[in-house]
Amino acid sequence: MTSESVEIETPQQSTSAQQFTQLYSATRRGARLARLLAVEQLVAWGWLRDGERIDAAALVVAELAANAVTHGRLGGRGFRLGLALLPGGRLRIEVADPRGECLPAASREAVEGGRGLLIVDALAADWGVHPYPPSGKTVWAEVSATRTGAGHRVTSASDCAPRPDKQRAPGGD
Repeated sequence: MTSESVEIETPQQSTSAQQFTQLYSATRRGARLARLLAVEQLVAWGWLRDGERIDAAALVVAELAANAVTHGRLGGRGFRLGLALLPGGRLRIEVADPRGECLPAASREAVEGGRGLLIVDALAADWGVHPYPPSGKTVWAEVSATRTGAGHRVTSASDCAPRPDKQRAPGGD
């Protein structure tokens, strides 16, 4: 019996960007977990746990995840968080949810809620939204080593009120 070694080549991307993707339940607990795990992933990639950059990234993840839970929630469907370290030191944060018809819009009006994207706009170098087939959307933001607050790109905006949870029968859990 003879033994022979075989080398298997695996295709590699031309960039050495580090990536992280995770699905979460569309609940407040899921949004909190997304923020906590994003911070842990960034620390694993070498970011300082108590730095301004990681704080900005954590806030952006928290706001985008909260928006996915509040405005992008469909029964039985969760949201996806994606992180990618880009060349030049930028971090791309993506949160995808199943409600593509409900596009985000930053609001400066004195209304309850609707100001989370102002926080994203202030902390991110850039942000925007693109379709997530078949019917969802992905809201993305890029956080750089220095805050530039360059603005955002949204294809169109609509007012999307939070969808109330289904009413439970008295005494039901």
